[in-house]
Amino acid sequence: MKNILKRAVATAVLAFGLSGTAMAGSSDGKIQIKALATLVAPDGKITSVELDDIGLPAGTQTEADDNFVPTIAAEYFFTPNISLETICCVTQHDVTGTGPVDGAGLVSNANIIPATLTAKYHFGDGSGFKPYVGAGPTYFIFIDEKAGDTAKALGATRQKMNDKIGFALQAGFDLPLNDRGLGLSVDAKRYFVNTTARWYAGDTEVLRTRHRIDPWVISAGLAYRF
Repeated sequence: MKNILKRAVATAVLAFGLSGTAMAGSSDGKIQIKALATLVAPDGKITSVELDDIGLPAGTQTEADDNFVPTIAAEYFFTPNISLETICCVTQHDVTGTGPVDGAGLVSNANIIPATLTAKYHFGDGSGFKPYVGAGPTYFIFIDEKAGDTAKALGATRQKMNDKIGFALQAGFDLPLNDRGLGLSVDAKRYFVNTTARWYAGDTEVLRTRHRIDPWVISAGLAYRF
């Protein structure tokens, strides 16, 4: 966690320094960038088993582990109250079994890029504490996921998660720390995304399951508006 916070702070300093050389910060500027420390807490439960040639025990269920990652957000204000925001991060998760296969490794090191764009409404007159709500589409891109140790022991040599379109709801607040654009930002998002997981033995598909991802994504960090 300390390393993540150090990276987030370093990114913030660099981003704020570069933007500061272009123009002075302002609490009512059109552009805001944020460097955040983020908790990603997905669900990962199986919603249906569509193919099973490796013999999962009845009642098998799964869960995905949580992760802390640094996040960059960029936001453009069309008016003092309406903006668009996008985020950039990569988060990595394992999927393990629960129930009869408690602790079984099924998916290893699934890297996810949650490409997200939200339209936000900011309450208030533009000064001081400013809460907001937002919503928008997301596209989850899965990269370099692998079969876990238990899945390999059952005969699955590789694993693939389908990229998926979903939806995100958002709420949070920005709090100016000075009149030169520096602020504190706290943000919470709930994503609604399902995906299909496939395991293969060589080129033959041996297991296919549907999963509810639906992560909570909680962030806090520094903002710079100019």
